[in-house]
Amino acid sequence: MFLRSFPFACFLTLLLGACCVFGFAPYALWFLPIIAFAGWFLLLMQFSVKRQRLLLAACFGFAYFFAGIGWLYISLNHYGGMPPVLAILAVALFAAYLALFPLAAMHLATRLSVAPVVWLLLVLPACYGLGEWLRGWLFSGFPWLAVGYAQIPGGWLAGYVPVLGIYGVGYLSLLSSAIVAVLLVPGMALRLRGVGLLLLAIVWTGGACLQQISWTEPVGESVSVALLQGNIPQDRKWQEDALQDTFDRYAQLIRSSSQQLIVLPETALPVFMHELPDAFLAQIGKHARQHGADVLLGVPSLTADGSQYYNSVVSVGVSPVQMFRKIHLVPFGEFIPFKALLGGVYQSLNIPLTDFAPGKPDQGYMQVAGQRLLVNICYEDVFGEELLSRVPSSTILLNVTNDAWYDRSPAAHQHLQIAQARAAETGRYMLRATNTGMTAIIDQRGQLVEIAPWFQMLALTGEAQGFEGVTPYVRFGNAPIIVWMLLTVLWCWRRSFVARLD
Repeated sequence: MFLRSFPFACFLTLLLGACCVFGFAPYALWFLPIIAFAGWFLLLMQFSVKRQRLLLAACFGFAYFFAGIGWLYISLNHYGGMPPVLAILAVALFAAYLALFPLAAMHLATRLSVAPVVWLLLVLPACYGLGEWLRGWLFSGFPWLAVGYAQIPGGWLAGYVPVLGIYGVGYLSLLSSAIVAVLLVPGMALRLRGVGLLLLAIVWTGGACLQQISWTEPVGESVSVALLQGNIPQDRKWQEDALQDTFDRYAQLIRSSSQQLIVLPETALPVFMHELPDAFLAQIGKHARQHGADVLLGVPSLTADGSQYYNSVVSVGVSPVQMFRKIHLVPFGEFIPFKALLGGVYQSLNIPLTDFAPGKPDQGYMQVAGQRLLVNICYEDVFGEELLSRVPSSTILLNVTNDAWYDRSPAAHQHLQIAQARAAETGRYMLRATNTGMTAIIDQRGQLVEIAPWFQMLALTGEAQGFEGVTPYVRFGNAPIIVWMLLTVLWCWRRSFVARLD
C-alpha cells in the first residue's frame, strides 16, 4: 500500500500540517483541522516504530506552525530590516521550536503501550492537548494557533468555549479527529465504529446545545463607543516628522466622536505621556467634558525617575485619570530575553522600544463611561487564563493593539479570532481598537457586532452592553480539562505498566 512508504507519509504529513492554517481566520474552514489531524492520526497508526512516529510529529508540527505564523517574515524583513534569507531562517527556527511541543507530546504518547484503539482515542488527544497547554505558558508562552481557535465563532464545538475554554475545545477537536480516524481505520470492528459514531454525535450535539445557554446577564445601560483607527503606516509611525500628522489624525477623529467612550489603539501616540503637547491634551479634555465622555489613550509612560517605561493606556475625561500598564510583554518585541547575549542583534533591527517593563499583575479594572473595563494590550488577550482573576469585577473587555507590523497577512484576522474567543470564554463584550485593523465590537458570544474596513482612517461607532456573572470557564479556568488529560495519561500509563509486567 502506497501509504506505507515512510518518505511519502512524511510528505503527506507536511501537507496535512500546513493545510490546518485554512481552518483559522480569515479562511475559517473550522472542520479542516479536524480532518487534517484525523489524517495524521491514521498515518501514525501505520508506523509503530518510535522514531518514525517522532519524525511524523516533527513534520506535522513544523508545517503547522511555519504555515500558520509565516506572517512574522513581514515584521522581521519589511519593518525590522532583516535580510530576506535571515528572516525566512528566523521564522523557520521559531516554527521548529514550536514543533518541539507536538514532538514532546508524541514522545510521551509512544511510551504508553496500550491497545491501538485506546492509543488513538485516549492517548493522542490527551498528549497533544497537554503539549498545547505547555506551549501556552512555558518560557512566557506562545498559545497562538491553539487548535481550539478554529472553532471560533461558527464551529459546532464553539458552545464549549465558556465551559472548558480554548484548550478544552482543542481537546474535543482532537478527540473528534481521533474518532474520525477510528471510523476510517481498515478492518475496524463494526461495534467500535458504532460506538465512535455515537460518541461523536454526543460531543457535537452537546456543543450545539451549549450555544443556547446564556452564562452571563446584562447589567445597566449600554454605552456608546467610538474605536479610533488612525491607519498610521508602520514604517512612518515612529518617525519624528510623522508626529504632527499622527496628532492631527487622532485629534480629528476625537473631535468627530461624541460617544461616551472613545478609544485609541496601542501606542497610538508614539511619544511618552509627559511629552504629549499641552494643546493636544487640552483639546482632548475639553471635548471629553463637553460630551460627558472618557478618552482612552494608547501611549508609552515613564516612571517618575525615568528608569523604566511601560506600554500603557491612560484615561482622560470626566472620570478620574487612570492608567493601565501592560503586564505580559512580547518576547523579542517588547523585551529582549537573554539581553546580555542577544542585545547586540536587536541593535541592528529597526524595532523601537524593545525594553519595556511589565506592569504590576494586580492591576484592576478602569472605571470609565459608567463601565468597568478589563483592559488588555495587544498580545495579552492571547493568554485567556491570565485575565480570569479580573473578569468577575469587570463588565466589558477592551483590547488595544497594533497589527500593522504584519500588513495584510492573516495575522490580524487570527488575532481578531483570539479576541472573539476571549469574549465567548468570559461572556462579555470585547472592544478592539487597532491602528490599521481589525477594529471591532464583539458580543458576549464571540460574534462580530461591528467591524471596521481594513487600512482606513475612521472611527468605528456602536453600542456595547455591560455584562455581569461568570461562566464555568471563568470560575474554574483550565483546571478541569488539564486534570482530565493528566488522569487520562496516568490511566494509560498504568495500563501500559501492568501490561509490561504481564
